[in-house]
Amino acid sequence: MDSLSFHLVQIVPVSSLKEGWDVNNLYTIIPLRAANARILIEQSIGRGLRLPYGVRTGVTAVDRLNIVAHDRFQEIVDEANRPDSAVRLTQVILDPATDLQPTKTVIAQPSIVAKMSATPTATPLGGNAPGTVTEPLFKTDQERQIAEIAVKVIQQHETLPQVSYLQKPDVQAAIIKEVTATYIPPVQTELPGIIEKPDIAALVAKATKLVIDQTIDIPRIVVIPTGDVTSGFTAFTLDCSSVRLQPVSRELLIQHLRTAKQEFLENINSQSKELRPENYLLRALIDFDDISYDDNADLLYDLSGQLVKHLRSYLSEEDTVNVLQYHQQQLAALIHSQMQLPEHRWEKATGYKATVSKGFTQLKPNAHTTNMTEDTRPFRTTLSDPTNIKRYVFGGFTKCLYDIQKFDVDTERRFAVILEDDSDVLKWFKPVRNQFQIYYNKDAAYEPDFVVETKKQLFLCEPKRADQLQNPEVIAKKIAASEWCKHATEHAQQYGGKTWSYLLIPHDAITGNMTLEGLASRFRD
Repeated sequence: MDSLSFHLVQIVPVSSLKEGWDVNNLYTIIPLRAANARILIEQSIGRGLRLPYGVRTGVTAVDRLNIVAHDRFQEIVDEANRPDSAVRLTQVILDPATDLQPTKTVIAQPSIVAKMSATPTATPLGGNAPGTVTEPLFKTDQERQIAEIAVKVIQQHETLPQVSYLQKPDVQAAIIKEVTATYIPPVQTELPGIIEKPDIAALVAKATKLVIDQTIDIPRIVVIPTGDVTSGFTAFTLDCSSVRLQPVSRELLIQHLRTAKQEFLENINSQSKELRPENYLLRALIDFDDISYDDNADLLYDLSGQLVKHLRSYLSEEDTVNVLQYHQQQLAALIHSQMQLPEHRWEKATGYKATVSKGFTQLKPNAHTTNMTEDTRPFRTTLSDPTNIKRYVFGGFTKCLYDIQKFDVDTERRFAVILEDDSDVLKWFKPVRNQFQIYYNKDAAYEPDFVVETKKQLFLCEPKRADQLQNPEVIAKKIAASEWCKHATEHAQQYGGKTWSYLLIPHDAITGNMTLEGLASRFRD
């Protein structure tokens, strides 16, 4: 008897692909609907890439995913060849000593939290003392409770022009009244007069001063581009490494139904001949809604010329024209996708609208992820491998308004050292998400790397790699941030406050012998 083979067929809804349906021993996916959505294609491929044995077996037929007769086959290939594609596979080598370690979440608390309690401050890795206990401002649980209420009430007064306005008599009276109404004293079982009643006015005054000392006057200013927002593209070198298209046969197969005889008609070509081969691509490119031929003609011919030159590097002239005729849509889509990369396009607003809604804002806690076994590192520590700096949490600051900070690059850590050593610097911190409302185009917000207050002025600071200073997106952020600083300065000067400046600082200028004022004199906007 012949052996029988059985195959399990399972029908699943599309929603299962989106909700995490995961089967390792899945060998064939047959879609029963047209894959018209990009996300559906990516999800289907993702399910097909599951390894049935959990590891590669070395058997090509088992380890390989085949996409057969797909209705959008070429689009998947094109998508995978885009540099920023989610389908594109890249090799990532994991270091078991670092990358495969369990992680933990640590909370960066505003310094005001530690100053309100008597908890020992965390000692960075390498410190000798178990922790330093400073004299607490609020010595009892009752005092701390009142102070915490006062800090929450103060948040309702952030519409004041500046944080110093909290000390005005009428504002203090309003805060004291609300704290008194909110505070619920503990139930007293002792005899009257034994427990002294708290001086709420004095505690509110002390909490107010603490808030002022631990706050930088950052007005809540929403800066949004107005008027005509123009956009365009910069010249760049096209990445043609994925293009290896071959000419299409121009023979037409004729099948005689009665005799079953086959014959070919040669040189069938219904395509019109262009005077320049670049024109095949041009007529496809100008169909994209975001490309203006009148504004970008030179660039379009340059990019098309680069692609034609690449085709000629491995094809004859006749075959080059053939590929351009039959694959012009695909090749135009390749050019268009690379034009959309942030470094290849720019956007500029004719003006900005600024709205001031708050004079200051209190800082909020911020969550960071680090290795489970990793302690807080002293910020002055020079790392042996600076490329891994994102894995670490740093502490030991005296002027930072947070107890710990994370840095994206070592340049930021070195800049923090400059701020800590500069006698003119009073306070600084790295903003959390949504600390600012600075839009460098209508859809993208910008968060500067550092906020710094000195004895005379305030700064938004952005350390940046020197070779990125002329990047169109960096320039757009600089323009929007400078606009924010202008409006922040106008607001502050109405109330005797400090001026704001934006500093875009190249990384190679951030050295240990520099001061913030020295950097400002060179790179102030």
